[in-house]
Amino acid sequence: MGIVVVPLFDEKVEAWKAWAKSLSNEKSNEFNDFNKKYGLTRHNAWLAETPGGKVVVALHEGPGADDFLQKVAESNDSFELYFKEKLTEFHGMNFDAPPLPMPVQMI
Repeated sequence: MGIVVVPLFDEKVEAWKAWAKSLSNEKSNEFNDFNKKYGLTRHNAWLAETPGGKVVVALHEGPGADDFLQKVAESNDSFELYFKEKLTEFHGMNFDAPPLPMPVQMI
């Protein structure tokens, strides 16, 4: 299982909500194929408020969860390029930089 917590730019909240909704609607077939390709059986995201601002908490479950983002970062397939573009737009993620370590379970 992978959990990612990333800040969400204030000016991008409504655009992120629309994008998230599109992954369950008009882009659902592509999103489902994308998840199957990377061995994810569950891929959910929540919008959360923190004292530091809004964040997105994403959960990736399935046999491909541990290296999911690393594999997406290396891909040049069309949906993966689109997905990375959106993550960069909304969260400032840099897929050219080394990946950040995944959260470590403490309890």
